[in-house]
Amino acid sequence: MVIIKLQLKIRVGFFFFFFFFFQFFDIENHFVVRFLKMRKSMRYPKKKKKEKNTDSQSQIGVNYGTLGDNLPTPTQAVQLMKQQGVTQARIYDTNPVVLQAFQGSNIQLIVGALNDEVLAISESNVTATTWLKTRVVPYAASCNITCIAVGNDVLVSDPVLSPALLPAISFIHAALVSLGLDSTIKVSTPFSTDLLTSTFPPSTGVFNSSFSTSVVEPILTFLSETGSFVMLNVYPYRAYEQNPQIITLDFALFLPNPGVLDSSNGFLYTNAFDALLDATYIAIAALNHTDLTIVVTETGWPSQGDPNEQGLSTSNAQTYNSNLVKHVLNKTGSPVRPGVVIITYLYELFDEDKEPGASSARNFGLFDAAMSPVYAVDLTGTGLTLEAPSSTQAVNRTWCIAKQGVNESSLQADIDYACGLGRADCSLIQPGMSCYLPNTRLSHASYAVNSYYQKNANTPGSCDFADTAIITTTDPSYGNCTYPASTQLVAETTVSGSSLLLQTGVLRLISSMLLVLLMLNLR
Repeated sequence: MVIIKLQLKIRVGFFFFFFFFFQFFDIENHFVVRFLKMRKSMRYPKKKKKEKNTDSQSQIGVNYGTLGDNLPTPTQAVQLMKQQGVTQARIYDTNPVVLQAFQGSNIQLIVGALNDEVLAISESNVTATTWLKTRVVPYAASCNITCIAVGNDVLVSDPVLSPALLPAISFIHAALVSLGLDSTIKVSTPFSTDLLTSTFPPSTGVFNSSFSTSVVEPILTFLSETGSFVMLNVYPYRAYEQNPQIITLDFALFLPNPGVLDSSNGFLYTNAFDALLDATYIAIAALNHTDLTIVVTETGWPSQGDPNEQGLSTSNAQTYNSNLVKHVLNKTGSPVRPGVVIITYLYELFDEDKEPGASSARNFGLFDAAMSPVYAVDLTGTGLTLEAPSSTQAVNRTWCIAKQGVNESSLQADIDYACGLGRADCSLIQPGMSCYLPNTRLSHASYAVNSYYQKNANTPGSCDFADTAIITTTDPSYGNCTYPASTQLVAETTVSGSSLLLQTGVLRLISSMLLVLLMLNLR
């Protein structure tokens, strides 16, 4: 009898001890909960889940351009990419606002040196190192930067820069070596299939003689020596437009067709994508390089165009991109390189309304400016098609700007602190940069305090500056000057007091129930 009473007292003591203990400590991480979970796992071992093969998903990336005045913020764009399962992306410059948005996203990123920057970078190792240290290195680790694309289609779109291309690539690589980053960040430059004077049949593939030996061959040698790869922009719709008698629409869209036999090598081609890819591989081999792999840095199909542009429609864009993704994820490779994975970046994430040229150039987007899918396509091979962000998640965007009427000395003090001790990114208000003009203290202070505000998680106290700054929901961006913005999903970040109390009460009830179960198990 004495022993039974003693056991009862011990159990009651355990109950009250752990009950009050749970009121003051985090339930999820408490050792008792872990103990209960451990006991359960010992009794009923979990079956090991079959891990998903994410290797295929990494073969498809997207290009993210920002030539538009109505586009979502970079933060929204990155969130959208993550929602769609995108694991690789390419941007065309080193815009710090865009790079900040990619920080911590785990998306593998190709960044670019603009064509306009190639000449300056090619001048010396010093200029290349300065560019690298200011534009790339601060974000290299946090943004998971894997490659630098020097220019884009330089030899076709800006041939006057051709003598500067290899020096620019070489100097950037040398700078990466000196900083110990060459093993994680590769350097290359995107070519276009327009650089080939013959592409069909693929066995006739050859580079333009104006560049083949003087520029292309030395670049290929450099890529081979540094363990890099060839970047290639491939657009079958252009091949169809230029030669519809040979490149039929079905052939360009991966639709069923008789195929075209290349009599020189015996390969049967059933789509224009493989044909253009292999024409380039054969042109590369003609320059004594069979060791290099091609990464397709751009490919896509416009959803609309001008009246004189043939084959452009939403339906055809959907067909091309859907069939392309399936083809790439099947890992069949191309006839010349069977079984070789074709890493491919779709062009592009959004329609860019400021892209110059024909209407088609402004209508490549998978999403429109409102982040709604232009058409359905599965980017990952998992059966999930593109979808817009949940309508229940309201977007709350805020900026911090300098107040009107503040004296010049106070504005200068704000600039000095934000850009100095505050370690805000003030690079865009330096002379020659996109936010330098108007060259006034009010304008520069607004950009500086906003940069500081965004850097410090948009907390209200980070937009005070001795009452010289104020939070606004009106975008202060202008022209080519883009102010970084906070982007919060209200449904995910706002919790009312009553809701918090309810959650706390539920957690405490659960804790009590767990303790009762523990006591029963101790019998």
